[in-house]
Amino acid sequence: MATTTNVRKAAEAGRWGKDVRSDAHVLIEPGAARGLELVVESRVEAIYGEAIRTQARQVLQSLRVEDARVTLHDEGALPFVLAARIEAAVRRSGPETGRRYQLPSRTLPASSARDRLRRSRLYLPGNEPKYFINAGLHAPDAIILDLEDSVHPAEKDAARVLVRNALRAVDFARAERMVRINPLPLGLADLEEVVPEAPDVILIPKVEHAEQVLEVERHLREIQQRVAQERVLWLMPILESALGIENAFAIASASQRLCALTIGLEDYTTDLGVARSAEGTESLFARQRIANAARAAGVQAIDSVFSDVADMEGLRTWGRASRALGFEGMGCIHPLQISVIHEAFAPTPAEIEKAQRIVAAFEEAQAKGLAVVALGSKMIDPPVVQRALKLVERARQTGLAPERKP
Repeated sequence: MATTTNVRKAAEAGRWGKDVRSDAHVLIEPGAARGLELVVESRVEAIYGEAIRTQARQVLQSLRVEDARVTLHDEGALPFVLAARIEAAVRRSGPETGRRYQLPSRTLPASSARDRLRRSRLYLPGNEPKYFINAGLHAPDAIILDLEDSVHPAEKDAARVLVRNALRAVDFARAERMVRINPLPLGLADLEEVVPEAPDVILIPKVEHAEQVLEVERHLREIQQRVAQERVLWLMPILESALGIENAFAIASASQRLCALTIGLEDYTTDLGVARSAEGTESLFARQRIANAARAAGVQAIDSVFSDVADMEGLRTWGRASRALGFEGMGCIHPLQISVIHEAFAPTPAEIEKAQRIVAAFEEAQAKGLAVVALGSKMIDPPVVQRALKLVERARQTGLAPERKP
């Protein structure tokens, strides 16, 4: 017979108040041997009050809470948020039992390709559910459920439960689902929570040595074996210090699970002791090192975020310069940045037209059994052909060039 969960002390999780939306606050207190007392206050009481009470009792029953007083203030939270807040409060109220409340499963999209488009990656604070719901509607190439810098240290435990539930319950449309864990060793606890819910990519912050990547890989493999998960899960290290930049290639080539290498410029410039500028002169060496190391290791190079959300022209200029350095995308912190980033990383019509002519000349030479590719009076070197092939393929992926006829 399963043992009950002892509520030893009062504990709470989540937020409520007039400025809070899509969240809930849960207070759990030791009972007085009177069984489970549940008090619910909700701004949507008339419509969903009874459904909220039913779900709350289901979650508490699953967690084996039988004697407690639970007060729930609902601010329009969806079921995956309510479940996460109740579970976090229960965990904080007593010893860790290892129990988890599992939401109904849903069909996951196919695993991400290693070289898929990653022009934009939208950061979502991991403890703010209001940002999760409509994130996919903004059409980023990826969303990042962030457990690191955007989450207060006292809320790390609650955030990882919320992110776990979001991975299981939220439809992010066509966006790749990434999770930025905390630096090791705290990040290992994040992996325990989120890996069973099959994210596409794990971002590893503040990486300075290849061994950090290997440690995450080992832990990830152990979890996947334990839960019988065969899905491909990629890694993306974030280099944020001078030492990390010096070890860029060793890190980029540390594991076959790597899909990309990226940089965090706020921490990097802090480590250098310089201010970050709109021009990026102070970080040019580091960004070139990232792009070169990623290319040498056969993975994508992804640039940092542009932090001034009001400066769209500055963002466009930065994105174009990043593409010229060899980056294939960058992070973003506001949905309005997404379309500008996509434009900045898109090939121009003139580039596409030239690449298409090179590809057509290459295919014609192949059909004739010729080893030399000529475009007019010019001979085209093989590297130029390969670059043109890749550009045309990217243009097709983004709808800027027609699909190839069968």
